[in-house]
Amino acid sequence: VQLQASGGGLVQAGDSLRLSCAVSGRTFSLSRAGWFRQAPGKEREFVAGVTWNIDSTAYSGSVKGRFTISRDNAKNTVYLQMNSLKPEDTAVYYCAAGGGSSFYAMNYWGKGTQVTVSS
Repeated sequence: VQLQASGGGLVQAGDSLRLSCAVSGRTFSLSRAGWFRQAPGKEREFVAGVTWNIDSTAYSGSVKGRFTISRDNAKNTVYLQMNSLKPEDTAVYYCAAGGGSSFYAMNYWGKGTQVTVSS
């Protein structure tokens, strides 16, 4: 399985941005996908996740209500719509996917895309 994230950039506080993650390969083996982020000097953290076949989602408390994760199975693409962005959302965002039962045990990772939010 390969994942390719895109859509990062430099925006101002309050702006919106949409990240995309194209998934290819043995997608039939996947049960879930998600987004994680890592800010400078901090550990990587879970942002949002979605199950692959059942439309179930999960969010970290810091983004709930502002970010929306979705997936298009026909296009094998996972999206992260980010609204009301804050400077503390600045990080490298990674998409990930896995075949297990937890968003915290992903098997496959893409290269990150930088999101920078200026105040």
